[in-house]
This record gives sequence, structure tokens and C-alpha cells, in this order.
Amino acid sequence: MAVKSPCNDVCAFDGKTRLCIGCFRTLDEIRGWKKMTDHRRYQVINDRARRQAKLQQRESPDLSSGPVTSDN
Repeated sequence: MAVKSPCNDVCAFDGKTRLCIGCFRTLDEIRGWKKMTDHRRYQVINDRARRQAKLQQRESPDLSSGPVTSDN
């Protein structure tokens, strides 16, 4: 049985990571999905959590400098 594509029809790419923000695959992985072995497909799917965290880390503000306050 073939591994189902993780595509969820949200096809937009993050400019820096070059990952789809819907399925967290690269454009090359999306293009080559049908030709991949099931083993490789599982590798891509199993890497989803790491890739998602990478994107979320880029989107969240840097809080290392402390909270932003206003003097109003």
C-alpha cells in the first residue's frame, strides 16, 4: 500500500526555509512524491514535526530580550 501524500491543499511556501506551510515538504519533495519509495515517504512524513517547529520558530517573535513595554 502506498503512503498517502500529506498535502492538505494549502500550497504556500516560506521564503526562508523553502517549506510548504501546509504539508512542510520542500518543492522537490512535492514534485518527486510519486516517484519516492515508501521508505523515503515515511522519512519525509516523520520529519514533519521538526520542520513545523522550524517554521513556527521563525514566525514567533524573539522573546530573549525580555518583554516589550510601553512608557504611556
